[in-house]
Amino acid sequence: MDAGVLTLTFDRQSELNALTDEMYRAVDDACELADSSDEVRVLVLRGAGDRAFASGTEISRFEGFTGEDGVEYEAGITRTVHRLESVRVPSVAVVRGFCLGGGLALAAACDLRIATPCARFGVPIARTLGNCLSPDTQALLLHHFGPARCLDMLLNARMLSGTEAEAAGFVRLVDETDVEAEVERTTGRLLGHAPLTMWAAKEVQRRLRHSNVPDGRDIIATVYGSRDFQAGVEAFLAGTRPRWTGG
Repeated sequence: MDAGVLTLTFDRQSELNALTDEMYRAVDDACELADSSDEVRVLVLRGAGDRAFASGTEISRFEGFTGEDGVEYEAGITRTVHRLESVRVPSVAVVRGFCLGGGLALAAACDLRIATPCARFGVPIARTLGNCLSPDTQALLLHHFGPARCLDMLLNARMLSGTEAEAAGFVRLVDETDVEAEVERTTGRLLGHAPLTMWAAKEVQRRLRHSNVPDGRDIIATVYGSRDFQAGVEAFLAGTRPRWTGG
């Protein structure tokens, strides 16, 4: 922690900062520390290096998954997203490179996002794994990107550029040479603002977003329990292209 700013860095650079269960738990732990310490006034999430914020969940995590495993996994992602959304201090994601899947969900759960032009945002699972998002995670992306951009990302498996993400209002885009100065300016500004006013703004948005999220356990179980998902995981780990059958 530095002068009221608690920073959590995802550091698996050789794996494009792919997220493990321990890394998701580290987000929960950082939120707990921020809420329990009077010294923490701002929480910053970032990825080590310049190739990725976080490129999604570690794919080997999905080997041998059943439909119920998928329901449990997505429930865990939702718990971490909710914990990050509910942290009482302002949260800032600093994004360089890939911000995909679970990484995109974590960035979207932060209050503010600063990105460089090389940043890429998306959930390309329709061409990679063949799994699905929970209703809560999709609602989070709808909240930020709207239905058209969200379906464009999901159906076309397209990654948005930093410029496109900025046009959607999702990030503040800054040159690579200025990103650290912008992070310092942003956190300094937040440190000087009224904590309860900022918490109230965050909390109202959180409650509004959560007010109409449907249950989707049946959807998740169907997709994660499918032959297609098993084939997608096997193909990804083998470095080959999956063959989808719709079953």
